[in-house]
Amino acid sequence: MTVKTRPGLLLIISSPSGAGKSTLCSHLRREEGDRLWTSVSATTRERRKNEVEGQDYYFVSHDKFQRMQKGGEFLEHAEVFGNFYGTPGEPVEKRLNAGIDVLFDIDWQGAQQIRSNAEDARVISIFILPPSMAALEHRLRHRAQDSEETVQFRMSRAHEEISHWEDYDYVLVNDDLDACFKRLHAILTAERVRAEKEYAIKDLAISLIKK
Repeated sequence: MTVKTRPGLLLIISSPSGAGKSTLCSHLRREEGDRLWTSVSATTRERRKNEVEGQDYYFVSHDKFQRMQKGGEFLEHAEVFGNFYGTPGEPVEKRLNAGIDVLFDIDWQGAQQIRSNAEDARVISIFILPPSMAALEHRLRHRAQDSEETVQFRMSRAHEEISHWEDYDYVLVNDDLDACFKRLHAILTAERVRAEKEYAIKDLAISLIKK
């Protein structure tokens, strides 16, 4: 008997800014290759010189974004600093139906919306914690990408982000990047095995029992 291909998983990873989420997601994409697809958001903000349409974002007008929102095309959407961001559902559904797992690098509000809108898809959520607030602030300052005002804003927002840690299936402390990545990858591997048991392996096991 042929084992069916399971639908893809929705893998949500959230953290306060500076906790290492983007680096962990980048490592995961390199490790997984074609087995893992990163969701691409639509946004109304201007495209930067180094950004590629359809790879970094789908760049749309405010009017088009509102039409997509009213048409229920987004799994999640939010306004950030006056710009709108949303995850179109159709490309995600296409990957899931092909058995490809989909990675979401989003905040807790987006995670809540996806849980509500994902319907029958299997959602796995992981929250990344820094070892301390002092370590988080050090990372934000060390990467030298933000102004002092932005660093302070990100630190104040971090408390709100972290307060939602209990909403997630798994919580990892990123005190060592390599060790944290190994735990993250182990979770994805285990959840794939669980999904195969519930979907693909079920029919095979039943057929073997009947013989």
